Amino acid sequence: MGDRRKYWLGFSRVAGIGPARVSSLLKHFGDLGLAWQASRAELQAAGLPHKPLQSLIRTRESLNLDSEYERLTQAGYQLLCWEDADYPQRLREIAYPPPVLYLWGELSAKDQWAVAIVGTRGVTPYGRSTTEAITRPLAASGITVVSGLARGVDGIAHRAALEAGGRTLAVLGSGLDHIYPPEHSKLAAQIAQRGAIISDYPLGTRPDSGNFPPRNRIIAALALAVIVVEAGETSGALITAHFGAEQGREVFAVPGNITQPASAGANRLIQDGAHPLLSVDDVLEALDLEVAIRQESLQRRLPEDAAERKLLESLSHEPVHIDALQERVGLPAAEIAASLALLELKGQVRQVGGMQYVLARERGPDYQVG
Repeated sequence: MGDRRKYWLGFSRVAGIGPARVSSLLKHFGDLGLAWQASRAELQAAGLPHKPLQSLIRTRESLNLDSEYERLTQAGYQLLCWEDADYPQRLREIAYPPPVLYLWGELSAKDQWAVAIVGTRGVTPYGRSTTEAITRPLAASGITVVSGLARGVDGIAHRAALEAGGRTLAVLGSGLDHIYPPEHSKLAAQIAQRGAIISDYPLGTRPDSGNFPPRNRIIAALALAVIVVEAGETSGALITAHFGAEQGREVFAVPGNITQPASAGANRLIQDGAHPLLSVDDVLEALDLEVAIRQESLQRRLPEDAAERKLLESLSHEPVHIDALQERVGLPAAEIAASLALLELKGQVRQVGGMQYVLARERGPDYQVG
């Protein structure tokens, strides 16, 4: 896959070719390597307009893909693309997800339980203490905290998550080699050790005002919910909240002093329908995060025994009565009842009434019968 990733890297450097055109090229050529090497006539036949076609040709002439990919990996960074199983599933599901993510650090399966915490750069003492009070218990509970590494609320949230022993993800509006703001370079290195720094911009990209709204869209997409602590009327945090709402995420805002400009945007969000955040429990309850994390913990601690495996193999999304299960697996009724109860705790099966059971979720690709 490493050799193929260099072509994804190449297209990420071509002005005018974004998710929609990458998708179109993939459909036409079946492989980005073939698209990268295609002739002008072949690219025209694929429907690539004149300007991005010219940009692609110029980039191909000036960019050594092997050297550029080596520069990326030697710096300790990774590249994820749509073809990678590790590409974040929640991000993959939004409209036009970025074809390429540049990564410093590691993503984890735990990051599926994530909450975005964002807010103003000009944070007040109230905003600082509230950000810490919200972030620490969430991070300590195993919830990944996502933010944008900016001054103010973002940086406070990242630090509080690390101090609580949790994971945190920072999404940049620049290349990984241009940490912004520069005073957060040490914080970025700490995040990369206990989470990841993420960007969809190639190395060498400097921070620019036009880069931050797309960055905010990624922040919202990686999370189950967006929490706005403090935000003025024109704060970028409001853009993140609006993206979250569009993507079907829960949006929370911390109520603030109505005379404080830093709270005007958050209060407006509440007026427009966001959940007022009065306690961390509001988030946990709204998203059933405590239940989800307990189930994940049980799945790790309690491996499937032979009885559980037989039951899982005998169940589907069509209800099956417990008596029929006993006939299928040939085990004593008491053992079947005990195993089903444990599988319910793990979140792997559900009882749908009348002693009938179904799978609660699809078995993962690593599931094997044995």
